[in-house]
Amino acid sequence: MRRLLLIAPLLLFSAGCGAVQSSNAEATDAAREVARKADERLDSQRPRTASEVGRSASGIDGVEVLRVAGTSTHEGDGIDVVVRTSGSAYKGWLDPQEVTVRRCFALRVSPKSEWGEDPRDMDCPDGPPLAFAPPPEPPQLPYEELQAKLPRVPEGGRVDEAEVRRKLAALDLHPAIRTEVKADGGRVGILLSVKGNGFDPQDCVLARVDPGATKVWVPSRMQRMPGEGGCSVGNALNPVRPPH
Repeated sequence: MRRLLLIAPLLLFSAGCGAVQSSNAEATDAAREVARKADERLDSQRPRTASEVGRSASGIDGVEVLRVAGTSTHEGDGIDVVVRTSGSAYKGWLDPQEVTVRRCFALRVSPKSEWGEDPRDMDCPDGPPLAFAPPPEPPQLPYEELQAKLPRVPEGGRVDEAEVRRKLAALDLHPAIRTEVKADGGRVGILLSVKGNGFDPQDCVLARVDPGATKVWVPSRMQRMPGEGGCSVGNALNPVRPPH
């Protein structure tokens, strides 16, 4: 009887240790799942720099970015990101307390990466999470200013391309704004645009100076998608019907 009384605490102790180990493993799996979902959200075919990837990762709930290595997602092996996440689990019926762990994982952001692969466990680097400056705001395209400055040519008159170019120069546009001017059939078409990323709709403004009519407009979102040709001086001279 005495022997059984001695064994009983040992069994309870062993069960307690097993419960703690099990809850730690469950909490670690939960932390890994946060990292895996972050990896899925970072997946994209769009080329991005290391700072862009790091900024995106740091904006995901429950994710701290501790290290970013690489130049571009489309160069070499892509971008390696070390993130720290947390996960929780309960110890068990003997001790219904919550166990929370913080773990670090390495993510590979590259078009060559396999979708849904598990993040790699790793030791957390020393130091606080990295901070990333907000992305620079693209310059605003001067829609109203362009509308106000372009010449109004009466019907039967002649559109002077040189005058149109002088009016554009007077706008003192931001260096990042691309300008294209083309004359055709007595009309002058104008394109103002900023460089897109090749995946999202491009920002652009079109204008056309005709005898008797001067028009400024922004193409539809569908027309501004890559490959649709909406942001072109040709579309300013001969607009195509939406959605193409």
